[in-house]
Amino acid sequence: MTTTRDGASWEVAVRAESALGEGPTWDPATGRLLWIDILNSRLHGYDPATGRRTLRRTGQHVGAVKPRAGGGLVLNLRDGIGLLDPDDTFRWLRHEPVPGRRGNDAAVAPDGALWAGTMRYDEATGGGTLTRVTGDGTAAPVLGDVTVSNGTGWSPDGRLMYYIDTPTRRIDVFDHDPDTGTVTGRRPLAEVEDGAGFPDGLTVDAEGGVWVALWDGAAVRRYTPSGALDRVIGLPVPRVTACAFGGPGLTDLYITTARVGLDPAPPLAGSLLVVPDAGEGLAQPAFAG
Repeated sequence: MTTTRDGASWEVAVRAESALGEGPTWDPATGRLLWIDILNSRLHGYDPATGRRTLRRTGQHVGAVKPRAGGGLVLNLRDGIGLLDPDDTFRWLRHEPVPGRRGNDAAVAPDGALWAGTMRYDEATGGGTLTRVTGDGTAAPVLGDVTVSNGTGWSPDGRLMYYIDTPTRRIDVFDHDPDTGTVTGRRPLAEVEDGAGFPDGLTVDAEGGVWVALWDGAAVRRYTPSGALDRVIGLPVPRVTACAFGGPGLTDLYITTARVGLDPAPPLAGSLLVVPDAGEGLAQPAFAG
């Protein structure tokens, strides 16, 4: 256990060497923390109660994994949206490969729709998208002209949506209509200053605080609902990718990291870290498909 400069203590949950660890997600039905290694096409599971780990290869690059309401998982893959059924059978919900593009971060909205981001491998400006996918596979574009579609989340009442297009250095906020799933009124909530890294994945806590992982920033930050910075949790690796609350009471903050592009890589780069009792998490809906 190591104490950071804000008094929080981080621990190593799973020591690993993920090239691009991403997308931590708590699965309450199984009591597992799920996360992925995008570039090694791996889906990881970890049961903190027993220490048991699982590993599944996805067959192609995978940007995100989320639980499904009826059991199984939904995956944001290179070539579209895939489903793993409870018996581990794979099938496509939407198969729409675009050369040079892959799925990236994704999140489930309060109504059970999956908001799936994409990006180009060469990170070409405007080459990515954000799309809302309902349980029956119907897709509606939300944002085009995105470069690296990343963190997405909703306020506790579902009326605000937070979003990160990483190169902008901003955490943006939209007004969200829970009945229709539409968003309007995009504006900055906060901006990460030069030299502090780039905003990557995010999660929202029960008080409406927005926790943001900083790529090349060696930290996770918490912003208040008004956009004020009120916590900085320093970490032992530079490439911090995403965070999510997990554990039985949703009080432990799990953090994914990456080692891609680091030479030499710090010893813990690519590991899954955890900050016990970091705050009060917000229960996340399962995908309706």
